[in-house]
Amino acid sequence: MEIFVNRAKVLQISLLAIFSAFVVELIFGLISNSLALITDSIHALLDSVVTIVLLLATRMAIKPPDAEHTYGHGKIESLGGLIGGIAILLIACFFIYESIHRLQSPPPSILPGLFAIIAGIYTIGIDIFRLAILRRSIKKIGGATLKADFYHAFMDLGSTLVAIAGIVLISYGFYYGDFVAALILGGLLAVLSVKLIYKTALDLTDIISPELVKDVREIANSTKGVIGANPILMRRSGETIFADITISLRGDTSFDQAHEISNSVEQNIKNKISNASITIHFEPNWKDVPLDTKILDVVKNVDGVKDVHNVSTHKTKGKTFCDLHVMVDKAINLLSAHKISEIVEQKIQENIPEIEHTTIHLEPFVTVPEKFNVEDTITEEEIKKVLEKYPEIKKIGRIISLSFENILKIDIDCSFDKELSIEKVHDLTSKIEHIIRTHIKNAVITIHPEPD
Repeated sequence: MEIFVNRAKVLQISLLAIFSAFVVELIFGLISNSLALITDSIHALLDSVVTIVLLLATRMAIKPPDAEHTYGHGKIESLGGLIGGIAILLIACFFIYESIHRLQSPPPSILPGLFAIIAGIYTIGIDIFRLAILRRSIKKIGGATLKADFYHAFMDLGSTLVAIAGIVLISYGFYYGDFVAALILGGLLAVLSVKLIYKTALDLTDIISPELVKDVREIANSTKGVIGANPILMRRSGETIFADITISLRGDTSFDQAHEISNSVEQNIKNKISNASITIHFEPNWKDVPLDTKILDVVKNVDGVKDVHNVSTHKTKGKTFCDLHVMVDKAINLLSAHKISEIVEQKIQENIPEIEHTTIHLEPFVTVPEKFNVEDTITEEEIKKVLEKYPEIKKIGRIISLSFENILKIDIDCSFDKELSIEKVHDLTSKIEHIIRTHIKNAVITIHPEPD
């Protein structure tokens, strides 16, 4: 906010200086009958109007957005520039007409003299003063409004030099030099006002540079984790550029990851466009995501599903089939669990139509905490007795039996003959797990087979 206040002070000084030049040139121009000087005073008035608009825009930038101006008040700058441009264009047309008319008339009885030159020199001094203070301020605090006023001060210096040149020509006997200079300045004013009208009119239509949009798209696409960026909506309001960007992320990206990627995109764009206000939207893209991941994402969002695991797909005769294990509340009955499985199958069919058939294995859901409380050595001895009955087990490793509430978490390390097939080992471990589970109720049992 302090920067905006400092900019406003500099623009106030510039406004007072150029307005004083307008008053001096207008009065001395009327006294000395110098059309060129009067025309240049109107140019100074144009600079005053532009500076007022820039000052207003700078002050309005301090005011935060409100209920009626959610994007802020930056458009006031464009509206003021449009009105000022139209007014100056009409004045410029009048001076062009007056210059042509006087060129066709007899030489005037009163010719511009010393008064006109004094006024011109005063204006040149004012222009140099403005250029110096604006240039120094731009280096210290920057800002588009200060740069715009600097350019207008530079053009005002040039137009004053043209006006003085016309007055000097009169002293060498070229009586129409003043009118020719006025004609040139009138044309310059017309061109500048038309450019101002055109630019501000485009600003009011929310025009934005295609190159700027292209740069933003390239920055977003080059950010790690972004698959694509489209659409990109941008508009300018005063000094602020608003960007509304939609990025595509892999469908299996977590919300936390998506938020982190969005922040990276926003920061990368702000490194390029410091005055940007950015809104990022993200949407899932399943194009390059594995089919198993798609299934997992669909199923875990079904009401009643507590967990999903062992998701697998396979193809045969050009058709895709799916197998998965779905865990539901262990307290519900078979009918309720079956209804959940039907909904799961329906959701998979709706979202992934290429899957021909889905096989669902229902399991009771048991919560396993990250930390366990008490070791149960008695249970471990019972498990060893069961394991010792199987000659295929060459060695019994660690048996970790940890209890929490009314549930046991049991992890067993066993070594089997290394020549046994994985299918045989799987069948055997499943059988042992089932036998242990019949002896120990409410147990979560996992056997970890190792080669001997």
